[in-house]
Amino acid sequence: MSDDLRALPLRERKKLRTRRTLAETALRLFTEHGYDATTLDDLCDAVEVSKRTFFRNYRSKEDVALASDSDLWSTYLDHVATLKLDGPLLAVLRTALDTTLGAMDPDWDRRFLATRELSDGVPALQAHSLGYCHDTTGAIVRTVTERSGADVDGVRLRLTVEIFVAAWHTASLHWTAQGGRGGRDGLTKLVEETFAKIPDALTCSA
Repeated sequence: MSDDLRALPLRERKKLRTRRTLAETALRLFTEHGYDATTLDDLCDAVEVSKRTFFRNYRSKEDVALASDSDLWSTYLDHVATLKLDGPLLAVLRTALDTTLGAMDPDWDRRFLATRELSDGVPALQAHSLGYCHDTTGAIVRTVTERSGADVDGVRLRLTVEIFVAAWHTASLHWTAQGGRGGRDGLTKLVEETFAKIPDALTCSA
């Protein structure tokens, strides 16, 4: 039993196992048979759960396909909500991302790479991913605003978060294009290198 499950009550362990099994099976079926060709009935039959159980865990077929994204960012938001926000915000957000990447389960990077590769060929997943990115950006802004207090400059804060999200997106695209080279460590290194290039990018000439 993995450490993240061991500490949970039995009911929560069962729920998390079901959620993970749905995500793993969905990714396998979508990859093997095609996203459009695989129905929710196919997924539920493969996992031997009802659609009611599916919708207790995921909102849609797109949602379960992008589970590795939501796993990362829900963990990230939970972590940021506990931080004392001292120093430059961009550095705080990036350090929190490093911590979150390190805390993901050992198989997360494989699932994330497979999800990115699947999404590249499915317009519905691309659209859903853009919407999820928008929602996540807003959630980070709200979380940081709550932690920062009433005197925060909303425009500067939003711009900082947008730069943070753009840098992550750039690094993860590069990692995916490399076929996930280096695994988790490779992704973390690309994140570090991408963030280091932000000052130069802000003065980049066409």
